Amino acid sequence: MKTLMVILLSAMLTDNFVLSKFMGICPFLGVSKKLDSASGMGIAVTFVMICATMVTYPIYHGILVPTHLEYFDTVVFILVIALFVQIVETVLKKTMPALYKSLGVYLPLITTNCAVLGVTVLNIDNGYGFLQSIVNAFGAGLGFMLALVIFSGVRKKLEYADIPETFKGVPATLIAASIVSVSFMGFSGLFG
Repeated sequence: MKTLMVILLSAMLTDNFVLSKFMGICPFLGVSKKLDSASGMGIAVTFVMICATMVTYPIYHGILVPTHLEYFDTVVFILVIALFVQIVETVLKKTMPALYKSLGVYLPLITTNCAVLGVTVLNIDNGYGFLQSIVNAFGAGLGFMLALVIFSGVRKKLEYADIPETFKGVPATLIAASIVSVSFMGFSGLFG
């Protein structure tokens, strides 16, 4: 149980895919303007990470490894991720059209989000078992959502901040993102 907690907290904080590994930056910068779209994207990515892990782990260990086709892992994993993104997109379009519209082009981009692919590949590279892989995917998804939600609050503050004209817009956003990223470095070494 202790190992699972370490994996969960590490994936959320010290090994945060957005703020430590710099994966998934596109939706991080694109969807974090509003809290509801940031949390919606975080939930969607978490769902896709968990489901993709639940499917890719048995495919890798049950099909690819026994047939010595491990080198196809990236292709297979992207196909599985694309399937779950289509499911999420269809469900959101039917049940929550406002959230679907606010996520816009970033929702289908989950398919090519390197954070989602990174979780599935790192689970195998780290030698995690099935349960450990699920916990890691859940923690990575929560960490992704945490980064988006925190940064949406920072961006809200930036709207009302007195910033020199030269730094308004993208420069201020990138500087703020780097400061938020540096703040997560304080967690390094906690769960090693």
